[in-house]
Amino acid sequence: MTDDLPNPALLPAGLADLLPPEAEREAALVEAMMAIFAGHGYERVKPPLLEFEDSLLAGSGAAVAEQTFRLMDPVSQRMMGLRADTTPQVARIAATRLATQARPLRLCYAGQALRVRGSQLAPARQVPQAGVELIGGAAPAADAEVATVAVEALASVGVRAVSLDVTLPTMVPALLEAAAPPDAARARLARALDRKDSAAVSALVKDLGGVLSVLPALMAAAGPADGALAALEAAALPPPARAIAENAAAVLVAIRARAPGLRITLDPVEFRGFRYHTGVAFTLYGPGMSGELARGGRYVSQNDEPATGMTVYPDAVLRAAPPVPARARVFVPLGGDGTGLRAQGFATVAALAPEDTAARLRCTHELKDGRAVPVVVKD
Repeated sequence: MTDDLPNPALLPAGLADLLPPEAEREAALVEAMMAIFAGHGYERVKPPLLEFEDSLLAGSGAAVAEQTFRLMDPVSQRMMGLRADTTPQVARIAATRLATQARPLRLCYAGQALRVRGSQLAPARQVPQAGVELIGGAAPAADAEVATVAVEALASVGVRAVSLDVTLPTMVPALLEAAAPPDAARARLARALDRKDSAAVSALVKDLGGVLSVLPALMAAAGPADGALAALEAAALPPPARAIAENAAAVLVAIRARAPGLRITLDPVEFRGFRYHTGVAFTLYGPGMSGELARGGRYVSQNDEPATGMTVYPDAVLRAAPPVPARARVFVPLGGDGTGLRAQGFATVAALAPEDTAARLRCTHELKDGRAVPVVVKD
């Protein structure tokens, strides 16, 4: 008795094949969005899939250390990592290979990232990414630019009814730093905020008092940006927190100047999933239930340069984008020439053997008298 051979189609959890026509659609979506990035002056870079661990996880890369696959390089005998996010690699390129170029530096990228584990909502571990990084610009206009360029890129592939969710991941840490509560109380408050437990937050700040008393009102203000900004303006914030609020207001003014009709929400106390962001953070959501399409925000790049960026997730964009008709496939019989048809946008499928037929090769048309004629499906 022999053991059954493993099914060659079986892949590890979180990994999947992308088949026709979805693979072609995703590639087309990526290139369409990259064209928008290039049109705004973002120059394309292509980091390697693997890097030495100490450089890959430097700076903002430390935030994805737990999600990074590691292996030993048999050549150098040094540890290497497979990128879990492309942004730290772009930051390294800017700080080293492009260190002498004038700032602000606009770079864009497209590629695959691999993570140790997915989440319940996003179980995929291989994640396609396309994005922009603006390095060396500290003005609110820089944050506004990356957000609205991403919105334009999504519109170019048919995803238009998007909303921009703005968060301030440094606001809660600034309030906690000013209040300096005991460690145990700080942990309980952070947990309650993370769970959006307004009753627990209200009970905790009632005991702690001081600047933390603004938290219930800021939690309740999460929603349309104008209401949240009004709550921030009315709150008694310590100077560091006030600076964060004023910067957020300036960024939103700049975004609205570039995209007046964009729906914007603001959550002043959200801080989940933004471990390396140092200013405003963004998430772009698609229409209906299509979910998170892009994420980004302000961070400190290598060499302590101010930076901001936005990463778009093409697999999510593929689900949100309207379907496009598949390219017509023309069957070219033995001895035929499909050159002219390819120039017209057809895909030509040449017969290689007498038994090849249009139906067998899944063609929608066939070459007859130099023209593409629709295939007649027989009952």
